Amino acid sequence: MRANYKYLDDINFPSDIKKLSQPELKVLAKEVREELIDTVSETGGHLGAGLGVVELTVALHYIFNTPNDKLIWDVGHQSYPHKILTGRKDKIRTLRKGDGLSGFTKRTESEYDPFGAAHSSTSISSALGIAVANELSNKSNNVIAVIGDGAISAGMSYEAMNNAGASKTKMIVILNDNDMSIAKPVGAMRTYLAKILSGNIYFSFRETVKLIISAFSKRFSKKAGKAEDFLRSAVTGGTLFNAMGFYYIGPIDGHDIDSLISVLKNAKDINIKGPIMIHVRTKKGKGYEFAEKSDDKYHGVSKFNISTGVQEKTKSNIPAYTKVFANTLIKHAEKDSKIVGITAAMPSGTGMDKFGEKFPSRMFDVGIAEQHAVTFAGGLATEGYKPYAAIYSTFLQRAYDQVVHDVAIQSLPVRFAIDRAGLVGADGPTHAGSFDITYLSTLPNFIIMAASDEAELVRMINTSVDINDRPSAFRYPRGNGVGVNLPPIDEKLDIGKGRIIKEGKKLALINFGARLQECLIAQENLSKKGVNITIIDARFCKPLDENLIWQIATDHEAIITIEEGSIGGFGSHVGQFLAEKNLLDSNLKYRSMILPDRFIDHDKPELMYKYAGLDSKSIEVKVFDTLNSKVIIKKIN
Repeated sequence: MRANYKYLDDINFPSDIKKLSQPELKVLAKEVREELIDTVSETGGHLGAGLGVVELTVALHYIFNTPNDKLIWDVGHQSYPHKILTGRKDKIRTLRKGDGLSGFTKRTESEYDPFGAAHSSTSISSALGIAVANELSNKSNNVIAVIGDGAISAGMSYEAMNNAGASKTKMIVILNDNDMSIAKPVGAMRTYLAKILSGNIYFSFRETVKLIISAFSKRFSKKAGKAEDFLRSAVTGGTLFNAMGFYYIGPIDGHDIDSLISVLKNAKDINIKGPIMIHVRTKKGKGYEFAEKSDDKYHGVSKFNISTGVQEKTKSNIPAYTKVFANTLIKHAEKDSKIVGITAAMPSGTGMDKFGEKFPSRMFDVGIAEQHAVTFAGGLATEGYKPYAAIYSTFLQRAYDQVVHDVAIQSLPVRFAIDRAGLVGADGPTHAGSFDITYLSTLPNFIIMAASDEAELVRMINTSVDINDRPSAFRYPRGNGVGVNLPPIDEKLDIGKGRIIKEGKKLALINFGARLQECLIAQENLSKKGVNITIIDARFCKPLDENLIWQIATDHEAIITIEEGSIGGFGSHVGQFLAEKNLLDSNLKYRSMILPDRFIDHDKPELMYKYAGLDSKSIEVKVFDTLNSKVIIKKIN
């Protein structure tokens, strides 16, 4: 931590905050903001969201008795100020590094993190669960959920609010309204919240206290009743939340500590039945000029220069996979008016922003609503359109039921562009694309592809354009390609056909996905040791290239499959085929290399793959072990 803060130097836990006066809290908030900027300039990570909730974080820990009172941050990407104030100040510069602090809330990291998630829209549900558990246990602890205006628009939030309002369980929901999620929020909720704010209804300190006391008073006078009606009226925006059973307060200025403390104190002390919604208006990137002026309010940043705001970028002439996807899809869309793009609140992350610039009427950002995105794509497909649903692997998990029931069962030709496949580095296990091969390859009549390099990605996109009788998916990793030339958009693949990259003897290594380069490095090192192996790029998990696998199985003593996915994926399908064809009854040895049966903590991607046993050295060891060449194993270790 940077030294010589007037108050922050002496703040280690929230109990220390309670010793300060309200004027001193404002100075503390300024120091927390400075420490946050200074930290993220060194570590990279999520900046804008944390800057926007500094005053709110200070006020929450000042009023509530955390960790006995449970404070839940939706997603958790805005929790850096919370970490600074809850015993992790001295470790804050280890954010998102190996063996360091997580970039999100994490139960195993601190008792001040009662619920970890890192996917949006879970906070109200989990807070209600904790609040009901408190009731069942006769506990009086407060439960507070902080959720953004983007996250509250997702279906799970509505489900939770509906249940919370009906349950009459006391809990507090803070709606952090900054008019931003990762990109601009979309949909009717955004319009609704904007209407609340359009009348300049920011209650003054005195008005806010007066209205809250009036609304929550046990004895409602005629005047107090009018105050409550006003408080929940359409003018203040209370109608929707009131209809769902919430006591609605706001909007209030989320950067005014005095108002925040008064509102939070009254919400804490009032003895009522039912949930409270406090609508707080904040500014994402608050207090850092470059963040405030940024289109995405500096949502996620690499290391940067504080004085100039310039972020460090790795210079490379090799395009990122996401850019290759976007550019290729645009080329096809120029020729085919039926191609449409869909994203779930991730236009820049998936490349759909570029597609949208070119075809604004054919790109649909549906907000944080992956379930809706998939079924929406299914509807488009029924009318002859060619929807491309570009969704991160980890987020597509949220829509698995829709993939099964609304797309796969009906054999609708939705094309799933699965970005961030495999391990993703600093975001850790919550954002890793570990399971998509498994959860999609179990579905009948689905075409599953994985790109081994950027040229293969282009070929897979080219191929998917003409798949009109069933759903298809192609997966590709985060980051840059490997530097190969890109093929033209008319170069396509034969469905279900792999390719032989290197021909050797005894052992064949069948790769599915982006581990091909590590396979080639291992192959080169093995050849120097006198072991020549066959390298195959499978391209398809479904349908399998059964003829090629049969040929390899009969020509080699051993087969090893490798993929950056969990058990049940490509290797399992190959093993099933070999068993069904009685090929394992011969002298054929079969092994598979997959992600281990554990969640891998955040670190540099290359180290994560080393820990997972999917780097080139691990491949070499696996080859020698399969061939029972133990003497050579000791040498390479």
